[in-house]
Amino acid sequence: MPNMSLNKVVMPEQDPKVRARNFEEVTLGYTEDMAVEEAERCLNCKNKPCVSGCPVGVKIPEFISRVKERDFYGAYEIIKSTNGLPAVCGRVCPQENQCEGKCVRGIKGEPVGIGRLERFVADYVMNGKAVPAEKPVSNGKKVAVIGAGPAGLTCAGDLARLGYQVTIFEAFHVAGGVLMYGIPEFRLPKAIVQKEVNALKELGVEIMTNMVIGKVLSIDDIIDMGYEAAFIGSGAGLPNFMGIEGESLIGVCSANEYLTRINLMKGYLNEYDTPVIKSKKVAVVGGGNVAMDAARSAMRMGAEHVYIVYRRSEEELPARKEEVHHAKEEGIEFMLLNNPVKINGDENGRVSSMQCIKMELGEPDESGRRRPQEVPGSEFDLEVDTVIMSIGTSPNPLIRRTTNGIEANKRGCLVVNEDMMTTREGIYAGGDAVTGAATVILAMGAGKTAAASIDKYLSSKQ
Repeated sequence: MPNMSLNKVVMPEQDPKVRARNFEEVTLGYTEDMAVEEAERCLNCKNKPCVSGCPVGVKIPEFISRVKERDFYGAYEIIKSTNGLPAVCGRVCPQENQCEGKCVRGIKGEPVGIGRLERFVADYVMNGKAVPAEKPVSNGKKVAVIGAGPAGLTCAGDLARLGYQVTIFEAFHVAGGVLMYGIPEFRLPKAIVQKEVNALKELGVEIMTNMVIGKVLSIDDIIDMGYEAAFIGSGAGLPNFMGIEGESLIGVCSANEYLTRINLMKGYLNEYDTPVIKSKKVAVVGGGNVAMDAARSAMRMGAEHVYIVYRRSEEELPARKEEVHHAKEEGIEFMLLNNPVKINGDENGRVSSMQCIKMELGEPDESGRRRPQEVPGSEFDLEVDTVIMSIGTSPNPLIRRTTNGIEANKRGCLVVNEDMMTTREGIYAGGDAVTGAATVILAMGAGKTAAASIDKYLSSKQ
């Protein structure tokens, strides 16, 4: 009989007052019994609406059925048949807007905890008896992948399983992209990302780090090295700023820089000599997941007050509800319907305060959200010593500026057709380099689509 409880099995997690000052993972995961109990809430619908919400097409009812039977390795194999990064997706995917958003159980209660079950299965296998990957038989063809983030890793894994000799060229000194430099340890432990990367290496994927394409090598150089196609998954790591007075003061930085120093360069550990601003009062400008990550990291770095300054109301916050909930529990202060207009500095050129203006919501804009507008005469100063800008990112223009035949739109995003091929034959692209900053799972979906297109393209050339 199905478990007809209207609520998900509660996920154990650290106490908010404790976790707000450490970088250990917030949520602790299900036990075996918890996972089976939650899996029994699945009705195994014939039309499988949950699958239609998954960008990589995970066979959700099938893997959950294996969890019910306590066949956790079987469940893992089902997930891995379409999703190369299950431990990652189980933690950071916005399931509430995707698979769980389509779940029938969500009509009269909470949907099945699909993400929690995916995480459990992946962790169970990773922490259990190792199952060596079978290296596919080579088809003799070489494909280059630019960028070792979610899109690149997914594309590389799918191509490797088809027998291609795949080399990933990564600009940083470690693979993982935003999974390593952007998402904090307390949401996504880096050891888990490394295990996922190692699994790709076992398939035969070669990863070359410290390779800034457009500087060390060009795409033309790579093609001349015998690669018959290339996939660009270089992400959108170029931070945006507001262009207001005071952004050049000491104590102003982008969320990208702040999180990279903490996550990739281990600035939260005393044994690493990584310069990170030691702040007492921090303002994070923005309302997305990255803003939540930056704010919660600042709290863990010792700040006494951390403010989220966002120009719309809570209803319009783009961050996941879970992340907003966790941030509030940890003491992050939300200053909604406010917007910065100027950053003030002291005699030493350091941030001393941020001038804000109150906002109100008017008519909906082109995105469907009500447009924020200033309330005249409502300016006020917020005393802070650090301002972290988290208002979006754009693709780095380096690759397109150094590669002939690749076009971009006015936002700097690469132009691709329905097969993910750019305006240059044999060169494909996907993820944030094409869409601008988006989610991990959407980038993975793009990498999967591109891999299938590359296989079709190269197979037709035989």
